[in-house]
Amino acid sequence: MKHTDALDILQTIYGYDKFRPQQARIIDTVIDGDDALVLMPTGGGKSLCYQVPALVREGTGIVISPLIALMQDQVDALKALNLNAAFINSSMTAADVARTEDELIRGDIDLLYVAPERLLMDSMLSLLDQCQLALFAIDEAHCVSQWGHDFRKEYMGLNVLHERFPAVPRIALTATADQRTRDEIVGNLDLGNAAQFISSFDRPNIRYAISEEGNARDSLLNFLDEHHDGDAGIVYCLSRKKVEDTAAWLCKQGRKAVPYHAGLDAGTRAEHQSRFLREEGIIVVATIAFGMGIDKPDVRFVAHLNLPKSIEAYYQETGRAGRDGMPANAWMSYGLQDVINLRSMMQESDADEQHKRVEYHKLESMLGLAELSTCRRQALLAYFDDELPKACGNCDNCLNPPVTWDATESAQKALSCCYRTGQRFGVNYLIDVLLGKDAERIKSFGHDKQTTFGIGADKSAAEWRSLYRQLIAKGLLSVDVGGHGSVMLTEQARPILRGERTLELRQIKHRAGGAKKKKRAHAEHIAQADRPLWERLRALRTSLSDGKPAYLVFSDSTLIDMVDQKPMSHDQLSAVSGVGKHKLEKYGDAFIGAIKEHEMFADYDADLDQSEYSDEVSATE
Repeated sequence: MKHTDALDILQTIYGYDKFRPQQARIIDTVIDGDDALVLMPTGGGKSLCYQVPALVREGTGIVISPLIALMQDQVDALKALNLNAAFINSSMTAADVARTEDELIRGDIDLLYVAPERLLMDSMLSLLDQCQLALFAIDEAHCVSQWGHDFRKEYMGLNVLHERFPAVPRIALTATADQRTRDEIVGNLDLGNAAQFISSFDRPNIRYAISEEGNARDSLLNFLDEHHDGDAGIVYCLSRKKVEDTAAWLCKQGRKAVPYHAGLDAGTRAEHQSRFLREEGIIVVATIAFGMGIDKPDVRFVAHLNLPKSIEAYYQETGRAGRDGMPANAWMSYGLQDVINLRSMMQESDADEQHKRVEYHKLESMLGLAELSTCRRQALLAYFDDELPKACGNCDNCLNPPVTWDATESAQKALSCCYRTGQRFGVNYLIDVLLGKDAERIKSFGHDKQTTFGIGADKSAAEWRSLYRQLIAKGLLSVDVGGHGSVMLTEQARPILRGERTLELRQIKHRAGGAKKKKRAHAEHIAQADRPLWERLRALRTSLSDGKPAYLVFSDSTLIDMVDQKPMSHDQLSAVSGVGKHKLEKYGDAFIGAIKEHEMFADYDADLDQSEYSDEVSATE
């Protein structure tokens, strides 16, 4: 028996006193049989906007959902409210599917969840022809947009709903869509006459913070120790390898962490997701293959160890924190290598040039947000055409305003070094030239004779790296991803080099000393540019330790000496402190090979397999 009053349903079934802003108007629109496009932030109550009308209107509400996990969570939640909800997907037996179809035809189901692939099957459409339908709800509607961050080609066929069932109202819902994506949703779903309801994108309970480039793992651990001891959260990484390594490392630090990516078998993914949902304090380390189907309200933090590819992706992923409205953190640490890797992925994709230009623009916008010195929330909302009149007071830049400095002279040195070395080298090499490093590679190119050699000795490698990162973010330098990260001047660099305008940049922040820093004091003398090699050699040492203490391979002091000397032969490696004959014979080739490979691709992370960045967030039908 259908209810007739939406507010009565809200109060008696869901237990809420009143609708949130816009919910009542959206619900009335759909109950009246009209279409609607709803943009509402995660945790804003989107599901009620179609669930309540489905309970008021005669017939079954059909919900198109992109992930099996999301269907299961939603159906479980509805059944807990004693509602008749079901799904049809590939996880079911043929007998279960047949039983659900019979219930659907009889009109015994209030809400039925299906994936777009299933909905578009001729057999499913024919089945719906036999049913009384209350509405179609298209969840995660941004998946219909080729300009969106979670494009699903199956969503493109959903315009058939308007053609085949013109009398059934449709409601498309998403938490993330800029104007271009909204236009795509309207066009591809034939929602030209739909009422549009755009709520504020603001999530005031989330504190946004972006860490200065440094040792990302140490920074993550400091963040967790300071803010989230024992809390559940998500840590996003760009590659599967980094997911696996980070999850294992967190476990060694005493955290309960599990990996999640599309390369794991379905059983492992399901187990880890189940633990995250049902156990306290689980941290999931994941690629973007995780999250869209997660309806966990008490995720207290979302951390990124790599730069997301767009502000839409960043907003969508950080929005998984604090769905219950309680305080939560969105924290990120990123480096220049992320920009190189993401640009390389875009360049190597099969997309057409127009799509690549859009992707590049979105990445540049994300990079701009990361290097911002003003309120991050204002900039984030402005991207979605949402205005915040004053600074939020709840982001890192508001709480601890960054210091800016006149970087004009230093920028001229950095740009000039790039120009005088032929615009064919990466940032690490340029920093070595600026610092006047005594290296055979520099001498072999004759760059030790250039006027820029050694003129940057007044700054550390970390400071130069921060400056180069900001020059790239501001468009003064471009990165040639096809040339393994070599940087080149843009037209925007010309007035800086000529002294025609000045340049203000963020000053790099240094964490105050303390216990955490003391734990890693052995690595303090490693230049920032050499940290990737340091981590690589430590990982190699662990892999060769055969389950025994890693220091039995080489001590930390020996690795530090290797990083400093970068030996390229057995003779050179034998000169490193702590390398005896036996260890030279047993481990020499492996460590020399790692050092050579690092030096060859100093500005391109050879460990990252580009093919592993194509995780698909789709339900297999």
